[in-house]
Amino acid sequence: MMHDIFGQQASLTKASTLNHWNATQLAFLAHGAATPDRLAAVLAEAPDFAHAQAVKGMFYLLLGRRELLQTAQTALTAATQAIKDAPATPRETRYVEALKTWLDGSPSGAVQLLEQVLRDHPDDTLSMKLSQAIRFVLGDCAGMRRSVERVLPAYDPKHPGHGYLLGCHSFALEETGEYERAENAGRQALWTAPDDAWGLHAVAHVHDMTGNATKGLDWLDGRESAWAHCNNFRFHVWWHKALMQLDLGRIDEALALYDQQIRKDHTDDYRDISNGTALLMRLELEGVDVGNRWEELADLSAARTEDGSLVFADLHYLLALNGDGRQADATRLVRRICHDGQTGTSETARRMATPGAEAALGLQAFGEARYAQAFAHLARARPAMQLAGGSHAQRDVFERMTIDAGLRAGLLDQAEHILNERQAQRGGTEDGYCAARRDLIAAGRGPLDVHSLPA
Repeated sequence: MMHDIFGQQASLTKASTLNHWNATQLAFLAHGAATPDRLAAVLAEAPDFAHAQAVKGMFYLLLGRRELLQTAQTALTAATQAIKDAPATPRETRYVEALKTWLDGSPSGAVQLLEQVLRDHPDDTLSMKLSQAIRFVLGDCAGMRRSVERVLPAYDPKHPGHGYLLGCHSFALEETGEYERAENAGRQALWTAPDDAWGLHAVAHVHDMTGNATKGLDWLDGRESAWAHCNNFRFHVWWHKALMQLDLGRIDEALALYDQQIRKDHTDDYRDISNGTALLMRLELEGVDVGNRWEELADLSAARTEDGSLVFADLHYLLALNGDGRQADATRLVRRICHDGQTGTSETARRMATPGAEAALGLQAFGEARYAQAFAHLARARPAMQLAGGSHAQRDVFERMTIDAGLRAGLLDQAEHILNERQAQRGGTEDGYCAARRDLIAAGRGPLDVHSLPA
């Protein structure tokens, strides 16, 4: 029995395999592009290492693609057999149980099993990060924060996972509205772990949520090395930078980032598609002609209409299909979302029902310029939209579309009410979008008739 970089027991016998395992964990914590290669090296030397097989399965499930379910199932089969053939610690066995529970349709059950690991091993940084990653998909920001704050006392500044823990704490604080504390934690995370792209991006979220695009650009400029090593997460950091440029009215800069960074590689990862579609929709809401940029996103999304792995992914596929005028594909996707919500029993199916069905119907109506119906559906979906997963910044595209649907339908009071709630969630600050919509509302109401006022 050996001990990994975080002091946890590992059922390994060779130092080289342990080194590969340590490198795998550190790469995953840093969202490193090298993660799959590191993990492959572990399994090449120790295919019966149940822990690594379980982690492989969870990595694939986080990709949110139906065709990868079989890959995750194969990893579970290998992990289960490995436990029968070779010794595994109770902690490692719990990871295997978490993978099985997730494959059985309960990602929240998998989280609870990882939390059991953390109760016994609070400084198991891999479990902490996986718990946050799954909670992120579930939209459970309060759970993220509870999880991280429960284990904070177990980490001293010299612990190899300390900086990454602070990055996760920063993001959880930001998503629960503690913006000043989140910024401080994120800055400290990057000082402690210079490759912690998650902590760096958490601070970018703070600046988004507090309407300070200039400060956000100052934070990101010159720190490219903190995300250059990343997998496709680097596209997401560039996306944040584009949002800041857009908020400052710098349309050319935002489009340049879209072309040169965000969609430089035409990947079909749902997270990359969500970056692209959300930015293009924001641009179109501001009256920008985005040219033919919707086409490649729609081509990819048309191939995913039957996927149904994540409602967050499906809604962004729908944005792409609407953006390129693919009404038949959009209708097929909306019908599938509604059908899954009506007939499924898994946690994913429940999210297809709420908020998925109403949100999908609203997005489809928006794409067809039926703005009153779009507002009605999107407003009904809105209270549960957090269950779609992702961050406040990512879901803000749906918030903006709800408000704009109301404005285009002439529902000024209702749209203003949502605009006020959006501003309150963002610390009371007024970003560029909010200021522009208040001007539209004022113009829609027309000049004040002083003669109609009471004496």
